[in-house]
Amino acid sequence: MMSRILFACLFLGLFTAGSSLSCKWMDQKFRQHNEETLNLLDTMVYNSTNTTEDAEGEVTVAFPNHLYRQASKASAEDKLAFTVQILEEVAALFEEDHSSSSWEDSTVRNFLNIVSKQAEELHSCIGSHGHKKKNSQLYFRTEMYFKRLSDDVLKKKGHSAEAWEVIRKETKAHLMRAEQLASSLHTAN
Repeated sequence: MMSRILFACLFLGLFTAGSSLSCKWMDQKFRQHNEETLNLLDTMVYNSTNTTEDAEGEVTVAFPNHLYRQASKASAEDKLAFTVQILEEVAALFEEDHSSSSWEDSTVRNFLNIVSKQAEELHSCIGSHGHKKKNSQLYFRTEMYFKRLSDDVLKKKGHSAEAWEVIRKETKAHLMRAEQLASSLHTAN
């Protein structure tokens, strides 16, 4: 009888540990790495006396607050999957041609390494059963938003320094919102 109770407790402990979104890396390292990426973005700022407000006004890709509102109402697993997607999409943007920017290659590489590490580690927090993009509409809309950033900002402006400054600012806003979303998971667990 006692062995059955012990076995049941052990099984229950293993099952809940495997299905939980509680993740030491997320609790301990995500915020630290996010601060590093924000600091790197701050060092990448583009200062130009030639940039006018009119040039910035040409950008027509509005920040997707609606996606973050939708993600904030989703399950913990979908919130985490959304955060991973944001990080992966940011990394994909920064892998595009940034030769017109004034950024140091080592800074961009460091930024990409940290963002990729965050995405990888958060993805491992989703669980051993994996996430099958349950919220496909949110996934698709997020993907389309980043495609518009790439097409309407970077490509249409020839990957110019000014275009990269728009991307840098958008990325900073995304990383700050992603941290808020991840913090909501931490306080929920």
